[in-house]
Amino acid sequence: MNTLAPAPALAPAPAAALSAAAPSDLIAKYNVPGPRYTSYPTVPFWETNPTQDQWSDSLLHALRAERPRQTGAALYVHIPFCKSLCTYCGCNTRIARNASTAIPYVDSVLKEWSLYRARLADAGPFPLAELHFGGGTPTFLEPEELERLITGIVSPTERVAGFEFSIEADPRVTTQAHLETLARLRFTRLSLGIQDFDPTVQNTVNRVQDEALVRQVTEQARAAGFKNVNYDLIYGLPFQTETSIRNTVSAVARLRPDRIAFYAYAHVPWIKPWQRNFTENDLPAGDQKRRLYELGRSLLEEAGYREVGMDHFALESDSLWTAVREGTLHRNFMGYTSRPVFPLIGLGVSAIGDSWNIFAQNEKSIESYTRRLDRDELPIFRGHVLTEEDLVLRRHILDLMTRLETRWDEPGRHVPFLEEVAARLAEPERDGLVRLVPHGCEVTEAGRAFLRNLCMALDARLTRKAPQTRLFSQTI
Repeated sequence: MNTLAPAPALAPAPAAALSAAAPSDLIAKYNVPGPRYTSYPTVPFWETNPTQDQWSDSLLHALRAERPRQTGAALYVHIPFCKSLCTYCGCNTRIARNASTAIPYVDSVLKEWSLYRARLADAGPFPLAELHFGGGTPTFLEPEELERLITGIVSPTERVAGFEFSIEADPRVTTQAHLETLARLRFTRLSLGIQDFDPTVQNTVNRVQDEALVRQVTEQARAAGFKNVNYDLIYGLPFQTETSIRNTVSAVARLRPDRIAFYAYAHVPWIKPWQRNFTENDLPAGDQKRRLYELGRSLLEEAGYREVGMDHFALESDSLWTAVREGTLHRNFMGYTSRPVFPLIGLGVSAIGDSWNIFAQNEKSIESYTRRLDRDELPIFRGHVLTEEDLVLRRHILDLMTRLETRWDEPGRHVPFLEEVAARLAEPERDGLVRLVPHGCEVTEAGRAFLRNLCMALDARLTRKAPQTRLFSQTI
């Protein structure tokens, strides 16, 4: 198979000064929908599904290529269960009251991992660098079941130097027993879903957790041995205001997580019908929504957090900010990570894997996922085999997202579509968001707030299949 391995990192972009809020006229102009670019091509433009053999062969190729680098590979495990429904949620979840209902699912995930190990045996022990549990709510599982699952996954692997285990958690269901079990199993990073501390917002989205509860779980995690605690926040939720954002960031500053993800709420009630519990009239719209982000961004920076790429912030002591300075920052389906590791294998319903030249996503329903495993099949639902153009453009978009610059004058980094990029970026250059250089471009400090718009200029599939899509909404 003709593949393009991840290229060596470009020199790191210089650490920028704390950025000011974007001007209101630019906020209005560039307030257009755009992908988050956790992959390229983005999921709506996947078109060539891999066979099971293609997928496992690409994983073997990636693992063999990884051996000389000794950086390791990654596993993502999806636990879809939650005890209650958060009505903003866009994730693949299953509501269940009793943790025992998840026991057959644990067995299924372990079965899936055994199928992978059999197919990848020729590559030797799996070199585990990163293990991440997401959901849903991984701490929905009782500590004993969580330990059984983690041990079953980790025991057959060979952990590389500097490995990191991380897990997402809901403060409302995460107990001290969970945290002590996870710490004993060498988990060091905990990500708590906070979203917003305002009581009106919390009641509307059915996720009520006050600052005292979050403080308790944060302090318990640190006492148990977790080195890093991260918070997820969302802007654009119903009834959010500038006051609620200020109060939320103030609470976050008091609790002092190491890293923060500050995501936009996506209102898609035609896909997630529970989002009809509130209406579009309840949501901050257009410029107002973007202003909430700009306000939160400036408040986080005032509190000592540094902006990392897009939607992420970290203390200078966090490994994510170290990665920015050292030029090792990476982005994948889990957001920003401190280093690139390949391949990534996804276990569980809807989990996505990435071998660099192939994406593969599992079945989205537990029933379909289980039936495939009962037939001893990898439960792949869809995916994409990247073309040569995809591979080149993937590298450039990744460089923009992680290093704020890219060049296409080196061998293997040019495709004809790139000849159109200068014209597509002419308006953003006039607005001071990007600098065009011979055979490349550099994001300015002002352009950091519009990073996804700039990446859209390099998105050939979006350009061809949705030609009406624009990087900006009007000329000023």
